[in-house]
Amino acid sequence: MVRTQIQLTEDQNQRLKAVSRRRGVSVAELIRQGVDTILSKEGERSPDQMRARALKAAGRFHSGKRDVSLRHDEYLAEIPSP
Repeated sequence: MVRTQIQLTEDQNQRLKAVSRRRGVSVAELIRQGVDTILSKEGERSPDQMRARALKAAGRFHSGKRDVSLRHDEYLAEIPSP
């Protein structure tokens, strides 16, 4: 993790502490969750999220070819360059 310093208003600080107590997590964890929410809305995905998405997609699509694992380089070479 990377240590960073931020400034909050007094109201933000008090409200975060109250939420922290109710949820049983640190204020730092609440701030990390807030950052994750903003990044997900912006379309930013963490490496773990991208890996999970790729694993979920694996095997879901069918090419109709039975030798892709053997000839994958040949099939990729056939794709026209943009």
